[in-house]
Amino acid sequence: MKWKLRTLGDLGEWGSGGTPLSSIPEYYNGTIPWLIIEDLNDGIVTSSQKTITELGLKNSSAKIVEPGTLLIAMYGSIGKLGITGIRCATNQAIAFCRHDPKLVDVDFLFYYLLYSREKLLDLGKGNTQQNIGQAVLKEYPIPLPPLEEQKRIASLLARADRLRGLRRAAREQCDSLLQSVFLEMFGDYLNKIECQFADVLQIPLTNGFFEKNEKYGTGNPIVWVDNLYHTNIIDISALRRVQVSEKELEKYEVFDGDLLFTRSSLVAEGVGQANIVPKLEERTMFESHIIRARVDKTKINPYYALGLFRSQFGKSEIMKRAKTATMTTIGQDALYEFPCPIPPLALQEEFARVVARVEALRARMDESARQGEALFQSLLAESFG
Repeated sequence: MKWKLRTLGDLGEWGSGGTPLSSIPEYYNGTIPWLIIEDLNDGIVTSSQKTITELGLKNSSAKIVEPGTLLIAMYGSIGKLGITGIRCATNQAIAFCRHDPKLVDVDFLFYYLLYSREKLLDLGKGNTQQNIGQAVLKEYPIPLPPLEEQKRIASLLARADRLRGLRRAAREQCDSLLQSVFLEMFGDYLNKIECQFADVLQIPLTNGFFEKNEKYGTGNPIVWVDNLYHTNIIDISALRRVQVSEKELEKYEVFDGDLLFTRSSLVAEGVGQANIVPKLEERTMFESHIIRARVDKTKINPYYALGLFRSQFGKSEIMKRAKTATMTTIGQDALYEFPCPIPPLALQEEFARVVARVEALRARMDESARQGEALFQSLLAESFG
């Protein structure tokens, strides 16, 4: 049976917030949570990065929204969502809907807009800054079943949503587990540093290979900066390909156990990001925004070295040596000077075995997370498609 087609504007009162003048300190750091797009989390919003005062609220177009109000981003991250879990205000980039609870269930509305995100993004294209206005939102169609059916659909989707969230969270715990194990095994050695990273290298550090875009598409796999994030071991199935000569391949080839570092990042915390090359089935290159390090495995286990650079100690030492202008950068000299504690090799190898076990667990969790995401997307499509 087809549901009655309504518009979002039919469902309640729509509005948006505002920004108090930043030049008046008395408007900020008050008791009113003030939401910006970065606070929207596609879930229940219970905190804000910034707060404003009653004076700031009074002297701006910011408005109070009560708990249980739907929020949606209109600029930049179009369609990013939240439901208020606190009494708060928002800036002008966020629209809110004070829905009629006799007409629509807020969770049903939330999941429908989540399903509609790509269509909303399309509506925002063509502007200098991607955006949609309240007028567009109010005119957007929504098929509206009876309220009890809305609640049934929302409850089903919420259960699937919680499941995928739990599976994602379990995967992310692998990173904190390795951090904890590293600190437990090597924390004492961080106070006994007599070597620098230069002392444990097999060959000098090398910056990567540059090639024009037209040479990409076929050829040998090549590691780019984006391949160094989000995993503890580089995912070789996700690499681009580039056409190279044998001479170039010999100079810029990577091997099992090579460490790769980002040379620059728009976000300061992203510079010096380390990752490791796994066993390869094809001869593979690395790109020019990356530094390659090949350690002497008779002195240091590469997986221990990776753990060192990814530890809080390692990140802190990288940031001390980074340079910030338009971008944050780090050079070979800074990596050569990186303080490098050398525990007994047997202990390093024990940590490498822990990494292998955790990565095997992560692979199973990745598959579980993919299944959870697929189930959720399938239910979204079944409910609203």
